[in-house]
Amino acid sequence: MKKRLTLCLALLGLTTGAMAELQSVEVGGEVRIRGRFWNDNYSNAVGGPATPRYTRSNFAARPLGPFGLRSRFDFDDRGSDLAYVEHRTRLNVKANFTDDVSTFVEFESFDIWGSDFRSNYVSGLDTAGGSEVQLYQAYIETRNTFGLPLRVRTGRQEIKLGKGWLVDDITTAIIGRSFDGMRFTYTQSGMELDGWWTKLSETFSGDDDVDFYGLYGTYSALENVKFSLYWMLLRDGVTATDTTLGPGGEWVEDLFGVDDYSPTTLHTIGTRIWGNIGAFDYDWELAYQFGEADNVGALFVPVVYGDNEADFDALATDLSLGYTFDMAWNPRVYVGGAFFEGEDNRDFRFGDRVLGGIRGTESSVSFNRLFPGKPYSLILGINQELSNFWQLRTGVNVKPTEKISVAFKVAYFEIDEAFDTPVIPFLAPWTRENDEALGWTTFLMAKYQYSPDVSIAILWEHLFTGDGLEQGNFFARNGLEFVGGTDDEDADYVHFDLQVKF
Repeated sequence: MKKRLTLCLALLGLTTGAMAELQSVEVGGEVRIRGRFWNDNYSNAVGGPATPRYTRSNFAARPLGPFGLRSRFDFDDRGSDLAYVEHRTRLNVKANFTDDVSTFVEFESFDIWGSDFRSNYVSGLDTAGGSEVQLYQAYIETRNTFGLPLRVRTGRQEIKLGKGWLVDDITTAIIGRSFDGMRFTYTQSGMELDGWWTKLSETFSGDDDVDFYGLYGTYSALENVKFSLYWMLLRDGVTATDTTLGPGGEWVEDLFGVDDYSPTTLHTIGTRIWGNIGAFDYDWELAYQFGEADNVGALFVPVVYGDNEADFDALATDLSLGYTFDMAWNPRVYVGGAFFEGEDNRDFRFGDRVLGGIRGTESSVSFNRLFPGKPYSLILGINQELSNFWQLRTGVNVKPTEKISVAFKVAYFEIDEAFDTPVIPFLAPWTRENDEALGWTTFLMAKYQYSPDVSIAILWEHLFTGDGLEQGNFFARNGLEFVGGTDDEDADYVHFDLQVKF
């Protein structure tokens, strides 16, 4: 619950011109605690370190990409499981001024329980503890700017577009995402047009920065249908370089057309159509990516050079169809699916062996998930960065009481472009395609909304591991990372979540 604190000039005793414009201040915040547990899933930790799954000599001169054949996943019952409690604290202040002007400042601290304790029980040594508070948001907002129905936000801010399929204000449910830049929102007669420019990386060297631009338009004046159209551009001006040779070496590189990388320009165009027809609801989103992917191609270096002709060229889509029954518990049943087009050119090439990769190679560029917040699996993709796969799902949501909601879902996952491995280790040219089946997941969540500002939730996901996970395929981290186990044990994920807003 937001608490409005009206600040009167007489009470403050301030008479300056600047403070005369201040009308009110709103103070708010959030405390969120989530305990998490994985079983028979990760070999070390969520982010690594990864361990080798194949002998590298069997894959010499093959363009495997930045992570090679190391996997963070094991899908076996050996070793310890992964468990921890994470804690997010937010505090924000919004100052409202006259003439449709306001400022918003929010601080955030993210901690893991047990990482900042200030005493050592063995020696009795006390420390000052960690300092992890960050400026999460800080922006100035103007409304009715220039006399138009235009809102302008300048500064560090969250950005969520549509349902957050490609651009969301979270990375996981408890970890937020904010952008530095400007956002313009024009609203009139059922139409909303968003435009933004953000700075993702500043190098202080001219044009060698990473910027994210875009336009996102939505029309919602029709009765049963709403639709959006969008274009986004992520430009990475930091060009990669494999080698620095003398004039003769550079002349040879130019002759063969290698080691000449251009800025990366990732264009994403797409549409979303959603709405309700009586008790039916639907939501379909489709996106296509194109542009130069040199900074991805530079990561595929089998011997000497990467791919300086890599391109983005992939589709992605997500569809959901639901029906809500007018009866006790208000059950909503739904079916849906998703597809993220992938590419796997990591197969054996005789030319790479003979020429040692001097002529360059061919990279594998799958659909880039950009900045999503939609988790397709908390076991397979904790950071929602899965690509090169497709999914089918069905489920039901019910509300046994006004404060209790329950969700159940079953989903099937399969790889789009599978990885080839040698049939016999010492015969590198003789390969076979790994199994495409990643497996089935079941998902169960119960949430108790104690009050409008306090909620408690428990979630359980179970993975029936497919052969494609044990054998291994590239689908994590936008299709660049190998996921391969040492066994095919089923895996589980459980979390308990407590959230309080004020």
